[in-house]
Amino acid sequence: MKSLFHLAIHVTDLDETRRFYGDVLGCEEGRSTDTWVDFDFFGHQLSFHLGEPFPVTRTGKVGEHMVMMPHMGAVLALPDWLALAGRLQEKGIEFDIPPVVRFEGEPGEQRTMFFFDPSGNPIEIKGFADFEGLFAR
Repeated sequence: MKSLFHLAIHVTDLDETRRFYGDVLGCEEGRSTDTWVDFDFFGHQLSFHLGEPFPVTRTGKVGEHMVMMPHMGAVLALPDWLALAGRLQEKGIEFDIPPVVRFEGEPGEQRTMFFFDPSGNPIEIKGFADFEGLFAR
């Protein structure tokens, strides 16, 4: 069964959130009120509500990296990932983990990059040449 994903999280400023997810990431804005806004986050519904974001810690060991937990993200086809990585670099986004190849030559080989939204929510964007590798063992 395949379906769309929905996630609702807190942000501290809706205008900054609109600029980041809309202008920087290129996500289309959906419905909103004075306290929340929806975005089409690479085909999934992401809702941002005013409030205190989750605390995050660098406790996730993945390959050679200690990654921020919890985090959210998307998995893109490699050409889309490369285009987004270039766009983020052009926009001067500061990376927590810059664009890198992970698990090179192994099952599940992927590109990844980590960065934060303006409210401090960690985001990971993965890129796969073949989506079959997403769940490879």
